[in-house]
Amino acid sequence: MNELILLVPEAPAPDAPAAVIEERGLLHAELRLGILDNSKANADHLLRMVAERVRADYAVKSLLTLRKSSVAMAARPEVIEQLANDCDLVFSAMAD
Repeated sequence: MNELILLVPEAPAPDAPAAVIEERGLLHAELRLGILDNSKANADHLLRMVAERVRADYAVKSLLTLRKSSVAMAARPEVIEQLANDCDLVFSAMAD
């Protein structure tokens, strides 16, 4: 049986970032945080709030924010590679 876990950002989920950070052993590290904006309307606002919350609770060494050129296209391989190389944790979201 396959399990599907959905996270719905309708209300604050204060433990969600903490669980990922702790699971990856990054609790006491200075995080290199990444944001991948899919270029949909309001995704930038949602992702900015997530980044601000993480910055309020954890030491963030750097923040890399990248935006896809088109909502209908996948992120370019070089964008994914940059996020993988330069970030410990990456948030991406869709919004309208």
